[in-house]
Amino acid sequence: MINRLNYHHLYYFWRVAAEGHLTRTAERLHISQSALSAQIRQLEEQLGAPLFLREGKRLLLTEMGSSVLRYAEAIFALGNELLAATAAQDAGQGGLLRIGSVSTLSRNFLESFLSPVLSRPAVKLNLEAGGLDELLGRLSAFELDVVLSNRPVIADDKHPWRCRTLARQEVCLIGPPGLIGREFDLEQVLSRHALMVPSAKSEIRVRFDLLCEQLGVEPRIRAEVDDMATLRLLARDAGAVALIPAIVVKDELSKGLLEKYGSVRGVEETFYAITVRRRFEAPHLQELFQLFAMPG
Repeated sequence: MINRLNYHHLYYFWRVAAEGHLTRTAERLHISQSALSAQIRQLEEQLGAPLFLREGKRLLLTEMGSSVLRYAEAIFALGNELLAATAAQDAGQGGLLRIGSVSTLSRNFLESFLSPVLSRPAVKLNLEAGGLDELLGRLSAFELDVVLSNRPVIADDKHPWRCRTLARQEVCLIGPPGLIGREFDLEQVLSRHALMVPSAKSEIRVRFDLLCEQLGVEPRIRAEVDDMATLRLLARDAGAVALIPAIVVKDELSKGLLEKYGSVRGVEETFYAITVRRRFEAPHLQELFQLFAMPG
């Protein structure tokens, strides 16, 4: 007789292991604590070993429990991937592409990345903006196919991220036409003019601060902005010098509303595509990676 695994029992174990608390898990699952305990006890009987040890009110995994948890995570991750794959097929022959974009990312960059599929009516796009941690959570649950970010991530045992560098874009000092003379002197601009810069949590700002230390310059920072769309508006309307990638304000530059004074050496913005390991890639995603080339 074949001893079949009860996936309901495994699912309840998985949820309790993630929570580390029987009562809270029962509340989240809307079942009684006794029913949840019974489900886990049946799984332990089937596997022939205890999965948890009690330490006060918390539950700790046994050695067998840790091993079972790794299998459970792989099984339910594969189930989520299956649902994602079928959702993409349901979208039609063109496929479904679900993209998360960090809220600080340049909209011009996003449009450039998506341009190969924007002209294909058969491809359905779901675009979602948010914080990096929130988007990574949705990516790990296979609710997104890729997260576009200007911050890298590092993979570990629990988070097998794949972080691909898409492009690097120079960062410039940009502002009203004619504010600075014809000769661009970086140190003079940094010390004499009020600056609008990205916030301290951005990669651009970290590199900029390091450059200023190396130059021995104390920049006159007027505003710190954590959103590129806002920084773009301020660069256009505030009459100050902005530290910003040229792609963010490419329309204003082409129309003469803003002027690029010069590049800031050693400071650049890097764009990343973050995915997770999966058996089946989303339709068109690899094609986007291959076709994408950053202008400028």
